[in-house]
Parts: sequence; C-alpha cells; structure tokens
Amino acid sequence: MAAQNSSLPRWDLSNVYAALAAGDFRADVALVEKHLDAIDGLIAGEGIARLEGPPADLSAATRALDSLLGEFNAVRPVLSTLAAYAHSFVTTDSYNQAAARVLSELEQLELRLEKQFTRFQAWTGSLERVLGDICAASATAAEHRLALEDIVRDSRHLMSTDLEDLAAELQLSGGGVMWKLQGGVLSQLKGAIERDGRVETLPITLLRNLASDPSEDVRRRAYEAEQQAYATVRTPVAFALNCVKGAAVTLARRRGFEDVIHVSLEHNRIDRPTLEALLGTIREYFPVFRRYLLAKAVKLGKPRLAWWDLAAPVGRANPTYTWDQASRFIVEQFGRFSDELAAFAAQAFERRWIDAEPRDGKRGGAFCMRVPKVEESRILANFDGTFDGMVTLAHELGHAYHNRCQQGLPMLLRGSPMVLGETASIFCETLVFNAALEHCSADEQLAVLENQILGATQVTLDISSRFIFESEVVRRRAQAELSADDFCEIMLAAQEETYGEALEPEHRNPYMWLWKPHYYYGDLQFYNYPYAFGLLFGLGVYACYRQQGTAFIPRYRELLRSTGAGPAADLAGRFGIDIRARDFWRGSLDVIAAQVERFVALEG
Repeated sequence: MAAQNSSLPRWDLSNVYAALAAGDFRADVALVEKHLDAIDGLIAGEGIARLEGPPADLSAATRALDSLLGEFNAVRPVLSTLAAYAHSFVTTDSYNQAAARVLSELEQLELRLEKQFTRFQAWTGSLERVLGDICAASATAAEHRLALEDIVRDSRHLMSTDLEDLAAELQLSGGGVMWKLQGGVLSQLKGAIERDGRVETLPITLLRNLASDPSEDVRRRAYEAEQQAYATVRTPVAFALNCVKGAAVTLARRRGFEDVIHVSLEHNRIDRPTLEALLGTIREYFPVFRRYLLAKAVKLGKPRLAWWDLAAPVGRANPTYTWDQASRFIVEQFGRFSDELAAFAAQAFERRWIDAEPRDGKRGGAFCMRVPKVEESRILANFDGTFDGMVTLAHELGHAYHNRCQQGLPMLLRGSPMVLGETASIFCETLVFNAALEHCSADEQLAVLENQILGATQVTLDISSRFIFESEVVRRRAQAELSADDFCEIMLAAQEETYGEALEPEHRNPYMWLWKPHYYYGDLQFYNYPYAFGLLFGLGVYACYRQQGTAFIPRYRELLRSTGAGPAADLAGRFGIDIRARDFWRGSLDVIAAQVERFVALEG
C-alpha cells in the first residue's frame, strides 16, 4: 500500500480554539448563552408564538422579525463552531469521554436554540399573508425572503409548542443517543483475520479497507471477519434502529405528514414527482449496472461476484498514491477548472484541514464539516493510498468548496438540502476522475474506469437497495419492533431486487443496515436517495460546464452560493434543468452507461 499511517496528517483546529477546556472555548459558550437569553427576551417581550391571524401591528412585527433574524444569524455560527470543534475530538477518538461530555453540554444549548426556533417558525407561519409587505418594508426580511418562505412551509407541519418542545428534548435521550450508540459501537468494533500465517485483530475501518485488496483470499477473510464482528453487536444496534425509526413514524404522523418519506421530501425541498422520476429512471438502468458487475466478474475469472469482490481491483495495474502524490494531483486537476479552486484545495492541504489517518476509535468513512467562526471546513477521511481514497478526498474538498462559496452569507441562508449538497463534491470528483483517466497508463485505465463506475453503482444500485430497505423497515416498524434477523432479511431482499443475478445469493451483505450511520440520524430519514440525486445532478452540472467552458464558472459559483433557500426545482430551473423530467436523469445515466460499455470492451 502506498500510504503509511505514519505519513498521514491529523487535522489542525488550533486556529479555532486552544482546547476544549480553554478560556476561548468557554468564552464562546458564554457568548452563545448570552444570545440565547436575548432570544428568550424577544420571544417573551414580542409574544412570539403562533397567531390566529396576521399581526395587529405590522410595524412591530417587522421590527421583531428583524431582531430575531439578527440574533439567529449571530448565535448559529458560534454554536456551530463549538459543536464542530467538539465533534473533531469525538469522531476521531470515541474513547475521549471528556470530549463526549462537552459535546453533550453543547447539545443542551442546541436544544434550547431548537425550541426557540420552533416558536419562531410557528410565529413566522402566521405572517404568510403579510410576508410581502414585511419584505417591502425591511431590507433584512427581503434578504431572507426565500428562507422565510421555507420557514412558512415548515410551519404547516408543526405540532403544538409543548409537543415540539417535548420532541426536541426526547431527541437528546432517544434518537440522538441511538446515533451515538451506533457510532460508538462501530468505532470500537474489531475483528480477527488470519493473514500470512498469523492472526491480527483490526479495527473495523481497517478490515473494510481490505475490501479492495488484490488477493481474493484476503478480501474473503476480511469480509468473514467483518460479518463475525457485526454479529457480536447486532442486538444493541438493532435496538437503536428500532428506536430511531419508531420515533420517525410517530413524529411524522403527529406532525401531519403523509408518511416518513414525506418528511424527507420536505427536508430536501423536493416533491414526489421528482423522487419518482429519479428512482424510476435509475430502475430503468438496473440492467446497465448489472452488466458492469457481471463483466467485472468475468475479468476476475468468476461467473458472478461475491460481496467481497465488489471493490476488488481489476486490470493489470492499479494506481496507488502517497499522501503527497494524491494532494498534488488533486490541486493540479482542480487548477484545470479554475485557479481559485486549486488555491482553495492547496490551502486545505497546507493548513491540515484533513484528518486522513485510519485508527482505532475513529469513525469510518469520510465527511466534511463547516467551521463558520473561521470560515473554514474540516474533513475526516480514512486514506488508504488507493485511487478511490484520492477520489474521496476530492469529493470532500468539493463539500468544503461549497461552504467557501457561501462565505459571508447570513447563516440562515447557508447550507443546502441534501439533494443539492452533493453537487460540488460530485463535480470535483469528476474533475479528478477524468484527469486520471487521461493521464494514467494503458494498463491502469481499466482500474481507474472501474473505480468510477463502482462509485456510480454504489450511489445508484446500492442506494436503491438502501431506499427499498428503509421503506420496508418504516412500513413494518409502524406495526411492531423488528429483530436483527428481520433487518437482515429485509436487507437481503433489497439487495436481491437491485443487484439481482450479478451477486451470488449466498454471499451478499445482510449487515449493511448495521454499518451505515445514515439510518441512525434521528432528524434525517431516508438519507440515501440524496446521494443518487447528487451524483446525477452533479453530472448534469458538469455537462453544462463542458458545453459552456469558462463562461460557466461564475454561474457554477452562483449555483453553489444559492442552495441554502428555496425549492430545489426552482433553483435547478434557473439553470435550465427540469428535475421532474426523466430525460434529465437519463442524460446523466447515459454518461455512466457509456463508461460501462468502455469497461466491458477493455481487456482485464
């Protein structure tokens, strides 16, 4: 392996706070409390609560709205930074009890802010008929108009204030704790594998990295060790999943949503026709992805794949990268798009915004988090020296660049619904992939092409299996609790429906529900299809760039800057994209289909 743990960076947050117990950290905690006290004063003094009709005094309501917007925009970057800083310790060392305690204290402040914002939402919903007049009278309200319209829509699904308060409080002792339980258990889980005549006990993240080992024997042993490890923790993690999905079913019903999927659609600012167009079109292309998997099996000398073969390298040569090589390549290729993007990536590497080393106690996978106080981001990765590891870095840097493009905006106008949150990451991923395919040797082309198609398969075919799984879990959880065996059965059935004949039936992965943290987020249901949306939307945006060239760059930055408010269809429409039409999704899937045909034709 090209990358050695000793050479990989850990992230540096010394410019944020000196330490969790330091004076600057505690000072910001006090500042957050001061802002929250001010919001409480406004809520009490201005009678901020759901009204039976429009406010009697429009001028007073406008002043109250301006003041509340100011306070929310002031407190959120500070509290978000405090939470990100604490998360930087908890996600890289689940044994750190002091950091976990600090994070729990911050969650109490987040709970208080959530309760305040719920009252604000209910009150703002009462302003719907006069919102235009308020925006005409207030520059602050006008600037926030799209965000306020989102808040008005959200207010239609609020329970009473007392019930919303109770739901928020129970999140800390219910659904929110279950995410911590799953993460804590998995970050400390280990499995024993025999290699080279000796038995090693490895963290689950390192076992999963062996899924791309050139040796099938190693991959199979790692898969078996992983499955055995999962079996030892399946009962408590199944309990956690029951808790999260049971709460989701109850809250969706009490808030007047049609079902749990409806909650996700509102959260993502899309509608059912959009989701149906996306998933329906992907289903049309299932045979394309199965064709790729069966062709991969042939290249590996097998009739079809076992689960441990999905990430197996193919081809005569597989590119590997040291950390320095990967970082240089990413910066160079980003520079082919724009100097700004290249300089941004170089800054992230030079200032150690990335924690890249896999280790015991660290969460698996990768993510990017915003640190708004310093207008920066931090990226967690588990770099293994593979091409996929390099592409993952490019992906997460795309998220960080998305954050950079929103620099200076009020906090209420930042962020993105999940479906648009992958736009920049897929764009950056595509830049690196296309360049790697262009620069690699003839022997490496197959491996590079295969890596990209495998990633596309994971966020279309595998994501479809996860959507099917979660849909069935939610349906059945409304009637009764499910056992670990139930979850395994549902997962295997979902994999059969999606992967079909491309995978050996006896060698699939019944425990995918246990590994993926996305199922355990108490406030994010169906955190699966947004990845598929993001991939295909990102490919569509990249196609716009290829057609328009450098003239597209300022429009691209505008798109990323604008994702924080308004329905996704409206934003896409500004760029000539109809996300409710299957033809748009087919266009992106055809790009992948062409890659599959090229893969099939290449000798391996």
